[in-house]
Amino acid sequence: MPGRVLAALTLLIMLPVFAAPSIAQFGEPRYPAGFTHFDYANPDAPAGGVLNIGNYNALQSYDSLNPFLLRGAPAPDILNLMFDTLMQRSWDEPASEYPLIADDVQVQADLTSATFHLNPAARFSNGDHITAADVKYSFDILTSTQASPLFNSQFEVIKSATVLDPSTIRFDFRRPERDAPLIAGDLPVFSPKWGMRPDGTRPPFDQLANVPPIASGPYLIERRSNDKTITYRRNPAYWAADLPSRRGMFRFERVTFQLFLDNFGPLEAFKAGNLDVNVEGSATIWARRYVGEKFRNGELKQGIFPNGPPYMQGIVINVRRPMFQDVRVRHALTLAFDYDWMNRMMFYDQYRRSTTYFDPDTFGATGMPGPKELALLEPYRTSLPAAVFGPMLKQPSTLPPNSLRGNLREARDLLAEAGWHYRDGALRDANGTAMTIEVLDDEPGMDRLLLPYMQALNTLGIHTQWREVDSALYQKRLDNFDFDMTTGGYLPIPVPGVELLRRFGSAAASEVGSENYVGVHSKVVDALIQAALSAQTLDDLEAATRALDRVLINAYYMVPEFYAPNARIAYKTTFGWPAIVPKSYHDVDWVVDYWYVKAHGAVTAAASGVPGLAAH
Repeated sequence: MPGRVLAALTLLIMLPVFAAPSIAQFGEPRYPAGFTHFDYANPDAPAGGVLNIGNYNALQSYDSLNPFLLRGAPAPDILNLMFDTLMQRSWDEPASEYPLIADDVQVQADLTSATFHLNPAARFSNGDHITAADVKYSFDILTSTQASPLFNSQFEVIKSATVLDPSTIRFDFRRPERDAPLIAGDLPVFSPKWGMRPDGTRPPFDQLANVPPIASGPYLIERRSNDKTITYRRNPAYWAADLPSRRGMFRFERVTFQLFLDNFGPLEAFKAGNLDVNVEGSATIWARRYVGEKFRNGELKQGIFPNGPPYMQGIVINVRRPMFQDVRVRHALTLAFDYDWMNRMMFYDQYRRSTTYFDPDTFGATGMPGPKELALLEPYRTSLPAAVFGPMLKQPSTLPPNSLRGNLREARDLLAEAGWHYRDGALRDANGTAMTIEVLDDEPGMDRLLLPYMQALNTLGIHTQWREVDSALYQKRLDNFDFDMTTGGYLPIPVPGVELLRRFGSAAASEVGSENYVGVHSKVVDALIQAALSAQTLDDLEAATRALDRVLINAYYMVPEFYAPNARIAYKTTFGWPAIVPKSYHDVDWVVDYWYVKAHGAVTAAASGVPGLAAH
């Protein structure tokens, strides 16, 4: 578009229409018009070679080639590898997007709509041009009952999509939110011909579970022999390979995922040479089992890579259960968790304690609430615990002079205040019903971590049961909130936004398949989420999320566990990666998207200041 101006959304109040190839939620995009590649990409990375990698997102098997459905477990990384979005988010700034399928965006000054122009070169894998009608079809499907509620809620802020011409589509928003244009830019695009029969008819979208997609992304499915393996082949005609937002990405000719039933299978396959890279989730395995001849001769190495801000991982308490609806009970359950002993004795001090639902450097609460936080919280003072208005809650410790025994005594007193007393061999309520908790999980080995916690609960008189199920059944039970307690977490979002509705909004508490696993149903939380979504400045957004953080933490919805400050990635030394590690990334996606097989004879660069990290 001649004369287009690269500017920030903060200028919207001055302009009737904001037109630019790139947009940022706050401030200006980091990369100017005409940039050639993201800083964390290596544009000269050699193309070719094969990547064999193991379990993705703890999957043990998959039964669907459609990542947009509620039913089934989708094939590993299929959404990333086969479906491009209108715009591409960068991994080294809070919330900015750059051209991908769309090459230009115009945003109304009042944030009521955003209009995207499509790159005329954009094509599906069958050679068809990607049109505005295809984009509208994708939007209509993903906001219908045929798609998973996760996508329904993700795009809830978009009221409608209107085709203006074959290359232009306008999204109208339900309300003016600063992140609405970026949410529209996140829309994955797929072809209406996906699943089309020879007679031109199509089955309902929610029945397209085993039909290979007509891809808009860089890879195609080459083969899948069973529900444990799948191989993707790079599309040689992928139209976007040289776009600045794609340069240096997707260098492997083939990517094969192999899924295993436990944490030990991938490591043994890696040591045997059947996997090229292994992302390790166990601190104990990382510290003790990455040994052998191939490590000694330098064929295999361990790498530790910085991996973004802290995040909330913990034991989710399903407050839909009557026994968990009293906050004193949930507080008592938190006191029984001995993180300090666990990190020292089991994790080799590789973890840090989860203390906040947001990045503590920006959106998480610390210290005393500031004036803007207090202004948001004050209208609800009578319905909130006094602790919300004091210093940010510190998680229980067992470091001297504290002890687990002391914490359990405090937990016992809280349970008694809530009406639970020990008699006849169990903790019972006034009706004599014993408190019995089933701890659900699908990951082999988690019992080793959770049994010490369950023993502490047993000391309080709480009967606990460990239930391990396969990943498909686990996901079904999670989607239907059919659990008492389970391990879960919320990865940090660079700029909190509409995902807050999915995670903590009252409407999502009863929506099958939502991310509101806890069952948060609170007018205060809803109001603070709306304050975050309507924030017009970064300062206002920070105040809203910090206030929300205080309310969530003091409600004891989760028993905070721990997070890994680094990604643990072991690799064959024939593999390389760009010199700059992105600020925020998903470890497997970083490997798949930006790593490569080094050119023959390439020499590893000098190690950087990060242990285990070298520029390749």
